[in-house]
Amino acid sequence: MSIARFVALALTVAGAAPAAAREANSYPEIPEPMVFDMVRPMGARRGELETNVLALSPLSGQERALEWAPEVEYAVADGFALEFELPFEGTRLAELKMGAQATFGTMDRGRIVHGVQFLGIYERESGRTSQALLYMLGRRHNERMSTMSMVGVGDVRLGQSESDAGLLINHSTFYDLGRDRVVGLEVNYKSHRDGGVALIPQFHAPLADKVNVQFGAGVDRQRGERTRPVGGVRLIKEF
Repeated sequence: MSIARFVALALTVAGAAPAAAREANSYPEIPEPMVFDMVRPMGARRGELETNVLALSPLSGQERALEWAPEVEYAVADGFALEFELPFEGTRLAELKMGAQATFGTMDRGRIVHGVQFLGIYERESGRTSQALLYMLGRRHNERMSTMSMVGVGDVRLGQSESDAGLLINHSTFYDLGRDRVVGLEVNYKSHRDGGVALIPQFHAPLADKVNVQFGAGVDRQRGERTRPVGGVRLIKEF
């Protein structure tokens, strides 16, 4: 996929999705993964605002640098939301990141919701930019069980060949315990030279009115490196 086609596709689906989203009266309630964050839940309504911060760190090894990222998310139209994120490595601001997420609508009598997410990343140290585009599909299987899957391409850069782009896969399975408490298993996979796989069991719970927390611990295996335990937490405030 060329860069021009990549960007054109992202803009096209982003512009068309809000109209499709307005046609649906309701959306299945599906939790958001802790690590591979969404830009508000799919089907977000205009005016919804959220801030959150994610912190991740290896739990073993000599290099235990904390990675953390505050962000703000805002639904500018029904079914279309934007985000701005500041990923840090320790005290160093590593990247500038922007995202857009569009909901297409529902299927299977309202049990399935699908859409697309576009991410643009600027790496401050190298000065390089990259993009990612993912198709998203969530399904409410029953009162307790739901899944969210995201599949796409990442590390799309100006001037690179198509073979340099990497495959991105995120799949999360959730079980609703009741009283807004959820347990889940998130699986992240990235292909190519700097890729790897991570499995993160997690727990979601409310802390106060419109304040929620997600935390989990699992394993991370980057290409060419040993498997390491990793832990993380995301604090979320909705307005």
